[in-house]
Amino acid sequence: MVELSFRGVASRIQGARFVDLEAEQKALADEAWNNRKAIQQGGLLKFVHGGEYHAYNPDVVGALQAAVQSGDYARFKEYSALVDKRPVSMLRDLLGVKLAEQPLALEEVEPLDSILKRFDSAGISLGALSPEAHEAIAAAMNRIGARSNSGEGGEDPARYGTERSSKIKQVATGRFGVTPEYLINAEVLQIKVAQGAKPGEGGQLPGGKVNGLIARLRYAVPGVTLISPPPHHDIYSIEDLAQLIFDLKQVNPRALVSVKLVAEPGVGTIAAGVAKAYADLITISGYDGGTGASPLTSIRYAGSPWELGLAETHQTLRGNDLRGKVRVQTDGGLKTGLDVVKAAILGAESFGFGTAPMIALGCKYLRICHLNNCATGIATQNEQLRKDHFIGTVEMVVNFFQFVAEETREWLAKLGVRSLGELIGRTDLLEILPGETAKQGNIDLTPLLGGSNIPADKPQFCEVEKNPPFDQGLLAEEMVRLAKGAIEAKSGGEFDLEICNCDRSIGARVSGEIARLHGNQGMAAAPITFRFKGTAGQSFGVWNAGGLNLYLEGDANDYVGKGMTGGKLIVTPPKNSAYASQDTAIIGNTCLYGATGGKLLAAGTAGERFAVRNSGAHAVVEGTGDHCCEYMTGGFVCVLGKTGHNFGSGMTGGFAYVLDMDNSFIDRVNNELVNLQRITGEAMEAYRSHLHGVLREYVAETASEWGAELLENLDDYLRRFWLVKPKAANLASLLSSTRANPQ
Repeated sequence: MVELSFRGVASRIQGARFVDLEAEQKALADEAWNNRKAIQQGGLLKFVHGGEYHAYNPDVVGALQAAVQSGDYARFKEYSALVDKRPVSMLRDLLGVKLAEQPLALEEVEPLDSILKRFDSAGISLGALSPEAHEAIAAAMNRIGARSNSGEGGEDPARYGTERSSKIKQVATGRFGVTPEYLINAEVLQIKVAQGAKPGEGGQLPGGKVNGLIARLRYAVPGVTLISPPPHHDIYSIEDLAQLIFDLKQVNPRALVSVKLVAEPGVGTIAAGVAKAYADLITISGYDGGTGASPLTSIRYAGSPWELGLAETHQTLRGNDLRGKVRVQTDGGLKTGLDVVKAAILGAESFGFGTAPMIALGCKYLRICHLNNCATGIATQNEQLRKDHFIGTVEMVVNFFQFVAEETREWLAKLGVRSLGELIGRTDLLEILPGETAKQGNIDLTPLLGGSNIPADKPQFCEVEKNPPFDQGLLAEEMVRLAKGAIEAKSGGEFDLEICNCDRSIGARVSGEIARLHGNQGMAAAPITFRFKGTAGQSFGVWNAGGLNLYLEGDANDYVGKGMTGGKLIVTPPKNSAYASQDTAIIGNTCLYGATGGKLLAAGTAGERFAVRNSGAHAVVEGTGDHCCEYMTGGFVCVLGKTGHNFGSGMTGGFAYVLDMDNSFIDRVNNELVNLQRITGEAMEAYRSHLHGVLREYVAETASEWGAELLENLDDYLRRFWLVKPKAANLASLLSSTRANPQ
């Protein structure tokens, strides 16, 4: 059927035939034309009694909540029986486990604590969840020795160092309040390349959920919808992902770096690339993951089951001698100890739970997370709803995970296996069940149990503590050695070094050390300055902390100032250069991605996606490529020359000055969310004064000839400048709010 109708689409487990589709359509037609039957409401999205089976139906939800609220394991067994004996709903329901002829005594199985260490809560952001729910999950995971995941919305610094701090900090691809202090306070840094229920799509936090706290943590504007760009906006290739992994390992060498992938066809090949890019963990997310923040069509039609992605990933990594270098996790709809056991057999060594802990806290699975009116006070920022209806406690979440771990131990005993580690990859302990319908009977699950062509001595699980990168970052280590005393004494200092394009993520190691001791801005009053000559490699000034100033005489590659939160990055051409700086590229693509503060002054032009998702940095360049200021939420950008197309797409905060010498800029702006204004009118005096100050500082720092020409003759050029601002922004307060940014 696939070959005839969907040629080129991957079909891994076969299944439905034309005769099955015909039978379904006939049954539907018979029901539709039956005068004695009312038209069915459906039940595809929300549970309808007598409609399609829902994994989280009211019986399952009620049974789980009764168990965790009472702390009664017998009630949990009632819940797990409802799940494990349900109608066939997932691929794993067609796989049975082979019990041992001689089961082990429970005392012979590894203890609860060893299993709990393998559990993570999945990444759900503060913003999607209320602070109470988010903190309850974090505290619960810390108490049982497991890990909670912050999600991509940042975390309140007041939680760092407490039991409410998430050990896994998600950075998505470097946006939404990612600062060096945030990165330092983590055991695992997770790059979310995609989300299970909506692969390839960005996220969105409705404006109604963006209150003062959420806006502060995400460096955004209260009440304004936050659009989260899909990952391809800064990860175009496996090399770009490898660079981000290196960036994170530089700023926090103690942390493991995780990459979250989706269980799509071919994910095994991608996972092999991720392992070669020196990730320490890989999460394979199934289509049941992340449905709370997904469009209805994605919930229904996008993604694939984790069983397919996990098996493919495990087999591909083993076949390429990579399985021993990385940990593999899966998430998406895990509910019981039997789910954990089947996931381990298919290749997972750790397990992520997203929806289940929320159900444990009281969520009724109403699928209204995006409306900010959650009836249980879990997925809302409405203080009254949280105060009146949130009943969740840390103990409820602790009970859930301890029950799942205890049930996992019982299954291990039945299987005759002493630990989860021994179970990983043991597909000989699974058997394929016949299924309940003709369509299920045609499903071929043998590829999930494959691997017979892989030598038996290949590792089934990770055998190393970390997956260290080939690049040892020697210049970065030299910088730490030079600056260590100054950082500890908070005394400042100045150093001169040569740099070449092999030196990547320069500044990240020093910024990490500053943030570890003094936070994001603690060194701002006593800055450390490094002066470089040469060509910088990728990510020059990434995660730059306050109090670190980097001067570069030469040029730089992509990602300059990515995620910077303070300090200054000054890039100038080599002295006595003959070329005109306003016509010459000096920094690469995707600079200032997700920056939250600091200044970037570059005497030359930048590449594409300059200041994408900028949330607070101040920048001056002499030209940019396409998509400048895309998804920007704060700070300001001054472009002293030509821009590319699609300027200001998705821009909801901050503002920009653009010099338009040939009157072509108006055709290059994306007008959906921004409007243009001249700064020559009487009411714009404050902006003219601000621009003059910006140019004065720019010329003083870079000695740009083009900047000096504009500054000297600013009255002649003023009528050529446009002010680009979000339509929702107030002109009167825009300047003052940007100046108030402490960075």
